[in-house]
Amino acid sequence: MTGRHDYDLVIRARRAITETGTATDTATDTAAAERPAAVGVRDGRIAAVAEYGAAMSAEHIAELADDEVLLPGLVDSHVHVNEPGRTEWEGFATATRAAAAGGVTTIVDMPLNSVPPTTTVAGLDAKRAAADGQVAVDVGFWGGAVPENTGPDTSAELRALHEQGVYGFKSFLSPSGVEEFGHLSPEEYRSAVAAIGALGGTIIVHAEDPGVLDAAPQARGREYASFLASRPDEAEHAAIRLVIDTARATGTRSHILHLSTATALPLIREAREDGVPLTVETCPHYLTIAAEEVPAGATQFKCCPPIRGAANRDALWRALADGLIDCVVSDHSPSTPDLKHLGTGDFGTAWGGVSGLQVGFAAVWTEASARGFSLADVVRWMARSPAEIAGVAGKGRLAVGYDADFAVVAPEELTRIDAATLQHRNPISAYDGRELKGVVRRTWLRGAPVDPDAPRGRLLRR
Repeated sequence: MTGRHDYDLVIRARRAITETGTATDTATDTAAAERPAAVGVRDGRIAAVAEYGAAMSAEHIAELADDEVLLPGLVDSHVHVNEPGRTEWEGFATATRAAAAGGVTTIVDMPLNSVPPTTTVAGLDAKRAAADGQVAVDVGFWGGAVPENTGPDTSAELRALHEQGVYGFKSFLSPSGVEEFGHLSPEEYRSAVAAIGALGGTIIVHAEDPGVLDAAPQARGREYASFLASRPDEAEHAAIRLVIDTARATGTRSHILHLSTATALPLIREAREDGVPLTVETCPHYLTIAAEEVPAGATQFKCCPPIRGAANRDALWRALADGLIDCVVSDHSPSTPDLKHLGTGDFGTAWGGVSGLQVGFAAVWTEASARGFSLADVVRWMARSPAEIAGVAGKGRLAVGYDADFAVVAPEELTRIDAATLQHRNPISAYDGRELKGVVRRTWLRGAPVDPDAPRGRLLRR
């Protein structure tokens, strides 16, 4: 910033989703709302949120078009980047390009399916070394809780990861799909939760019960109904009961990942009413796709837990509306095309994972707007709440003191998704061919336009 100007950048928007309050308030318990605004940026942070016509001098002034809305940069706390080790599935350069194209300015990377996984400090160091210098947006990291680091003689590794700044610890209660990231037995899970709680940390859980899955019919062939029957709702119920009971006993912050079944919501509501420290996420594909719509052999729709029926989808939206579900994140879990078995379309053998990082905002906004929700609602679900739950400081709000991360969107503009043109590494998407509403036109990171060819994202620590 030069001495001749008050700000490095001023953005004037006739529509902006900002925290309510005055131009100099810092955000505490404020709520996001849409209003005209002028946003002043200094040294990469938001220094003022003023009336649209306020006199503000700046080195650079950006005036948004009448059809554009200024949002805080979105935060996606559930992304599988897979580098190092499985970079052919997805890498930091491609994943963060996709994030930026979708208005996401911060991701938190899952501790699998990379090799090594982020279950040791050495694994975390390998992740950071692989990411360094090639991330277009900011990136944080989850640690992993696995049988090898949760016992009484090995839990020091959890402490070491915590001290190195991971945002919390992911665990599976059923097989993860990769042998280097084992799932926890109930006893191992309770031990891990106690150790993580003693650190003041958070555990995030893939909640499906292996016993229920083993008893279910095995998925075979091209019919999606066969796969859906292999991952019954009760698998989530049983695992969520364990998560709730353990959180109730230990007081450890616990987060349920990718909730797909609305029939578990009464369990979650009761736990919340009892004061159990529990948060819950769901994903765009559960909110925008229904099992009845999945064509035979379309394994790009396969994920675990599965996309369920239309009535279930409606109930998830009601839970979002009343705050029982806290946030919406992508669970971007890509693979190479051969692992999706697109040729045979066999849901029993194909890799499970939906690639949705770039299109998550448009998918959710398309459905949300049709159901009467506002852009402020979407910002709460996809920016503010993921940042708060993960503990990513300075992200997710358009408010004084926060990072100057912005997405400029044209909420009424339509686009037809072509998987071959998306920025993530492999051209597979459950959204291919869908017409969605809401186009991200520009993305800023700490007050500067994101340039994928000159990546300036940072590696974040808790």
